Amino acid sequence: MTSTRRPTLHDVAHEVGVSAKTVSRVLNGDGPTSAATREKVLAAVERLGFQPNLMARNIRTGGPDTTIGLVVPEMGNPFFGTLAGGIESEVRERGLTLLLGSSGDDPVRERDLISTFLARRVSALMVVPAAGSDHAHLKLARSSGLPVVFLDRPGSGLATDCVVSSNRAGAREGVAHLIAHGHRRIGFIGDLPASLYTRRERFAGYQDAMAAAGLAHERSLVLGAHSQADAAAATAKLLGLADPPTALFAANNLAAMGTVVALARAGRKDIALVAFDDVPLAEILEPGLTVVAQDPAALGAVAARTALARLDGDRGRARTIVVDTRLVVRGSGEQRLSRP
Repeated sequence: MTSTRRPTLHDVAHEVGVSAKTVSRVLNGDGPTSAATREKVLAAVERLGFQPNLMARNIRTGGPDTTIGLVVPEMGNPFFGTLAGGIESEVRERGLTLLLGSSGDDPVRERDLISTFLARRVSALMVVPAAGSDHAHLKLARSSGLPVVFLDRPGSGLATDCVVSSNRAGAREGVAHLIAHGHRRIGFIGDLPASLYTRRERFAGYQDAMAAAGLAHERSLVLGAHSQADAAAATAKLLGLADPPTALFAANNLAAMGTVVALARAGRKDIALVAFDDVPLAEILEPGLTVVAQDPAALGAVAARTALARLDGDRGRARTIVVDTRLVVRGSGEQRLSRP
């Protein structure tokens, strides 16, 4: 049976007829070797398919790894996949590899992942914080020079760089768009209670727009929804009110998808809808879905450039960078009020 064992440093040394230390010198460039020996070692490495253990080398030498660690709340949300892509496109050009892990929005799991990345001696750490996380445990690593960047939401207990979207201003613009089309009873569907930064900011934007138009805040028109199924149920509940809303604001992409499903099931094309976050196939819906679009790729790219600047010696004060949202008008938010 053919062996599936991975070739080792000693296998390369045996193949060439030199010591393991000589092979290590060639691969690490940290000692004198002849040109002929170097050529033989590299040929054997290629022939055997040997892959150096970078983690072991970095632990031994005390140097950082050639990786960037990223912790996100969930893998299934396309927002975080696009965000990771924005990071990867920037760090790849610096010869760095992105390592990705999911916290499941659990602070304990997040801390375990961070510990794993720190043990690997990543060159930089990026975190989309889980709800309720405390990041004071990163103070020592941060003071030792490790770049730490929070994305999408600020962290807690640690002064470091943060890159976020203009959540409050974007939500305010989306709801104001509905008001401009004559709507006065506007339902809010999203994560509640609004304890997480993004949830709190978007709900505040909704309240800002309503208050600016002199509209009363009606608790019956505000329903919590964390998943697509929750949002569909919340939408159905709002439509069933004695005095239902004429327009809806969905505060995230999963809420938007659930709201679209519920409206389609009810055959209600007369309800105006604006969503925070774009969703796949939004343009081909009937009507097309009007959204307050974030730019997750830009969030990731800005965060990556910030971390790289820190690696290059930037020792300035921690800063928060806001990436603007934009209103994308497609039709679902443009139904004018058809009844008084």
